Amino acid sequence: MLNERRTTNILLFIIVIPIVFYLLKVLSFIFIPLVFAMFIALLFLPLMRWLSKRKVPKIVSILIVVLLIGIGLKVGVELIKLSSKQIMASDTAFFDKAEVKINDATLYLENTFGLVLEKDKSLISQFVKKENIGTTVGFLRQFLTMLLMTAFFVVLLLAESINMQDVLNKIILKQKHTSLRTYGKIQKELNTFIKVKFLVSFLTGVGTGLACYFFDVSFPIFWGLFAFVINFVQMVGSFIAVIALSIFAFVELEPTSTLFFFVLAITGVQVLFGAILEPIFMGKSFSINIITVLIMLMFWGFLWGIPGLIMAIPITVFIKIIFEQFPNTKKISDLIS
Repeated sequence: MLNERRTTNILLFIIVIPIVFYLLKVLSFIFIPLVFAMFIALLFLPLMRWLSKRKVPKIVSILIVVLLIGIGLKVGVELIKLSSKQIMASDTAFFDKAEVKINDATLYLENTFGLVLEKDKSLISQFVKKENIGTTVGFLRQFLTMLLMTAFFVVLLLAESINMQDVLNKIILKQKHTSLRTYGKIQKELNTFIKVKFLVSFLTGVGTGLACYFFDVSFPIFWGLFAFVINFVQMVGSFIAVIALSIFAFVELEPTSTLFFFVLAITGVQVLFGAILEPIFMGKSFSINIITVLIMLMFWGFLWGIPGLIMAIPITVFIKIIFEQFPNTKKISDLIS
């Protein structure tokens, strides 16, 4: 009887898991803002508690948090505007130089490997296309929708209209004491992760922007913002930032010692903040092996695209803490670490 029940449970698990993944994929327009909102709410929970201790009404506390988030978004929008103005105000010298180098590289590939690439269109014309403009407008519309939904969920979570502790207790843990302890641990560890990741990404963006400024590489604000955002993609983001900026610098700068020291500088920024300071600030509780990181990045990236890549590791930390609460899944938690 026990063996039959165990077999039934395994079969149900095998059936349910694909359905859950399918729903996560299909309903991503709801789950992505909800998960983002959970992380944002966790970030501001200490402030909410501090205001509550000082007898500040909850509605006022929520308004203060929303105002702080609004100020942060305003600063981000202004930086994007400033970066866009720099790019739009630049002359076409860079594009002309880039086109020459791309043509040289194309010729080299043809002569060396026999690859025949299309060369009848200019570099600028590749970017300025009606379909590209339409894609950009569609992306902005989708981004704005996600932003509004995220703000809505943040307000609900801060107002405790959605009580995550009750959700954990009723759906997963089903023990009040265990759910309280687990929820407290999730709050503490994810809050630490979000704060450290934001700080490290901010310092990485500032360091990258300053390196571009001192080495006279164009669009330092843009590259600083790019490094800041891409650094939220664990491990892979650092490589993307260094490779993309190195290619850009190779087009703009002559292949001399200046280019070499610039690549060395941006690599040093990534190593200093990402490989040295971040693990120190995170502590041992966030030790997740490289294989798990890569698998989770691929999995959540496949499900939710770029937002999935950004949220992959926090979600993994969440899953790891949940698995630690059950004897049957504790081995999986140990494998993740």
